[in-house]
Amino acid sequence: MSDAADAHTPIRGGVPEHGRVPKYFAVKTRLESVLDELGEGGLLPTERELAARFEVARETVRQALRELLIQGRVRRKGRGTVVAGPKLEQPLSTASYTEGVRRQGRVPSRHLIALEKLDADAVLAADLEIGTGSPVWHMERVLLADDERVGLESTYLPVARLPHLDRNFAPDTSFYAFLREHLGVEPVSVNERIETVLATPREALLIGTPPALPMLLLHRSSRDASGQPLERVRSLYRGDRFSFTVQLEKNE
Repeated sequence: MSDAADAHTPIRGGVPEHGRVPKYFAVKTRLESVLDELGEGGLLPTERELAARFEVARETVRQALRELLIQGRVRRKGRGTVVAGPKLEQPLSTASYTEGVRRQGRVPSRHLIALEKLDADAVLAADLEIGTGSPVWHMERVLLADDERVGLESTYLPVARLPHLDRNFAPDTSFYAFLREHLGVEPVSVNERIETVLATPREALLIGTPPALPMLLLHRSSRDASGQPLERVRSLYRGDRFSFTVQLEKNE
């Protein structure tokens, strides 16, 4: 590999210095060429057919496909496997999920799981700067892009600020747009933290993924223009369908 290798190609193409390549990795590399030939949405041959083509055991093919699934290069469709499209790039900004998905020409939507009142525990109360035990809304929604389930979002906010949220808000629409239209507020200061996790069995079932699939967990706390806490959000995104971007500028 030359020094001018493609920026998207792993260093040394993933080959260790001793030069010995595991069988599954060699199969994975050959499968990537198959994916390029098939194009987005193309149906892959069966594991049995691929094992015969590459002259390896089916388990070797299965391991290679598992890695491609985790990387987001392929996805399950019915009982088959197809070539996946590019990952969604969500900017780390004050923009909402809806705005980020629309910028990429995709259609965002949400499916409501729960909209309920809870008593704030000490941690949540501190984040929202309300008294412990104060009522808060908990809204849980599955995130979709072009009708594909890509994440799960839980939003917490004080009931006192939006007492009739359950009557006034259409849960399949943008919450930030609702805040602008009904309260005249929007997030202007956001604190976000991202970590990698595995989904719980319940979360995996709601999102429609295997429990072993890595997830990107985003914690967000936002404030409005007056500095008042607006919400606390826990968003779980599929690691095979999402990446996050941020633009950094040097302060002179």
